[in-house]
Amino acid sequence: MRAFREAVEAGDPAAVEALLAEDVVFSSPVVFKPYRGRAITAAILREVVEVFEDFRYVREIGEPGGPEQALVFRARVGDRELTGCDFLHVNEDGLIDDFMVMVRPLSGAQALAEAMGARFERIAKEAEARSA
Repeated sequence: MRAFREAVEAGDPAAVEALLAEDVVFSSPVVFKPYRGRAITAAILREVVEVFEDFRYVREIGEPGGPEQALVFRARVGDRELTGCDFLHVNEDGLIDDFMVMVRPLSGAQALAEAMGARFERIAKEAEARSA
């Protein structure tokens, strides 16, 4: 999804959030249970932008304009390099309704889990405030 990639690369969290369906399901690479809803997904993505260093998309997979897209990225968390992929499904309204992230290697995933875990209380409070 070109619009999502451009919003992420521009560092525009409002544009990213505008592309999320109200009922989006976000599957984290480091948490078993998926998160449901725009508010929590947007809050998580705002924090990930701060955790990832040197983030860049390196490849797009999928038919342009199709409902299924994959965006391969590279980033760093502290001294850990990682490669990941955002798997996106776009609904009939053109909004992301399914968002799954995978990362490798394990040491990168562990660094990401630790960094995001330290921020999760703030993420939950922000999501709750935005949902109210």
